[in-house]
Amino acid sequence: MNRRSYSLVYFLLGIYSIMVSWYYNHSIILLILHWIFWPIYLLYEVLTGHLSHDMWKHIPLSYFK
Repeated sequence: MNRRSYSLVYFLLGIYSIMVSWYYNHSIILLILHWIFWPIYLLYEVLTGHLSHDMWKHIPLSYFK
C-alpha cells in the first residue's frame, strides 16, 4: 500500500469513529472529542466490548436504513 492508501484508511476509520460515537452518545461535544482522539476511542470501544457481537457492522448500517 502506498501513502495515499494509508491516508484513505485513516480517514475512513475516523469517519467510523464518528458513527460509533454518535450511535452511543448523541452528543456533539463528545463527537468532536472522539473525532480528535479517534484511535484511542476506537481502541477503547473494542476493549470494552461495544463493537462485539456484530455491532461493528450494525452501527454503520443503522445510518443507511
